[in-house]
Amino acid sequence: MPPGYAPGLYNSDLCPTRKRTWGTYSVFALWMADTHAISNYTFAAGLFILGLAAWQVFVALLVGITLVYIGMNLMGHAGHRTGVPFPVLARVSFGVHGANIPALIRAVIAIAWYGIQTWLASVALVVLAVQSMPALEAYTRNDILGLSSLGWAAFLFMSALQLAILSRGMETIRKVQDWATGPIVWIVMLFLAGWLLVQADFDISLTEGAVVIPPGEQARHMLAAVGLTIATFMTLILNYGDFARFTTSHRAYRRGNLLGLPLNFSLFALVSVVTTAGTIAVFGETITEPVEIVARIDNVWVTIIGAITFIVATVGINIVANFVSPAYDLANVAPRYLTFTRGGIISAVLAVLVLPWNLYSNPYVINYFLGGLAAFLAPLVAILLVDYYLVRRGHIVLDDLFRAEQGSSYYYVRGFNPVALQAFLPAAAVSAVLALVPAFSAVAPFSWVLGLLIGGLIYYARSPRRSGPIPDAIIPPDPAGTAPTGPGTGPVR
Repeated sequence: MPPGYAPGLYNSDLCPTRKRTWGTYSVFALWMADTHAISNYTFAAGLFILGLAAWQVFVALLVGITLVYIGMNLMGHAGHRTGVPFPVLARVSFGVHGANIPALIRAVIAIAWYGIQTWLASVALVVLAVQSMPALEAYTRNDILGLSSLGWAAFLFMSALQLAILSRGMETIRKVQDWATGPIVWIVMLFLAGWLLVQADFDISLTEGAVVIPPGEQARHMLAAVGLTIATFMTLILNYGDFARFTTSHRAYRRGNLLGLPLNFSLFALVSVVTTAGTIAVFGETITEPVEIVARIDNVWVTIIGAITFIVATVGINIVANFVSPAYDLANVAPRYLTFTRGGIISAVLAVLVLPWNLYSNPYVINYFLGGLAAFLAPLVAILLVDYYLVRRGHIVLDDLFRAEQGSSYYYVRGFNPVALQAFLPAAAVSAVLALVPAFSAVAPFSWVLGLLIGGLIYYARSPRRSGPIPDAIIPPDPAGTAPTGPGTGPVR
């Protein structure tokens, strides 16, 4: 450890990285892994069922994801320049100890969703197992804490499989997602859409929804879709530095974001809607689960390949959205004892202990959980971005991110920045009330907007500001890939 650094703030996983191997395609693949999820499929399909036409779903989600793209680029600039993960970057605005507040909020959310997504993948694995070996169906009839014996076996197997991949570090994650998630899902999705189009004699309308609703109702659903799209991605906007720190250049993450978000996400949503519309024409009913569509084709090999594909897709979103962040977040709490790998193991164990199927099967729990998600995250995003762009103008002293001593740049008051807390608490409270109280259900999809504005404005108003341009230079690359920078690295200029 470099001299002067505090053991409670530093380890090799949290220090600035100089090994940068993520190019444009890796960032693009990152977003394919995240967006090619069953949850995103059903979200787009659900808008069609509510009465939006395919083109309206496409436009609404394109607007929402374009705003997400802008947010990712803004946060990516800070992550790429400093080379540190999100919880370390949060030390700049919240203090070297206060950063554990946003880190733990993000970790709790991610661990819960990690468990839910792992369980959803295990459900597809159970279907695949029974389809391949019908005798296993007998093990689906009992109940152990809400899950059958076969369900438990599949759930624990998926947990172990993911952990085996993820514990090998970010470079392994990059290689897996480059080739094993997004491209495979696209092949199956295009096959499903093409098969349904052929079966329907290409008689599928892109200008009509599943039901007829008034124009005013259509506009309301479109605006809500924009808001919910941004709210869903607020988690990854917050911790995008975890990935941008490994990118080879500013251009790499910006191009990867462009390809993976506005282009890929909106096209995936369009294919999802076309596929859903095709189920009405072919099967006479609306089917929003792609695994069920695959099963309806009545071909054992198609069923097996489809089930495996959607298992891989679910694992892909778990890697991006729900594992990397808590691994870093927990390591930030006690870096002397917890590395990225150990933080990941703890996250995986906790994801099992929360019995995620009970969370997911309760619509009240899942809706309140989703509602509170962006309510707490949006103010954190606002504080980090306002601090970086408007308060500090991009000037960060890297060495002081790892120093817990009076007088260092980010020690503030006993390691906490009071201004960040004064901005976060009221913003999160107001946003949470709008998101969770039934009386405000009409504006709930946009509760995060008020949280973003309140948090950002309070922080800006109460913080001393510097002037001048935002530096664009990065930490010099290290061909040997050694991570530590050590004293004397000084400010990021």
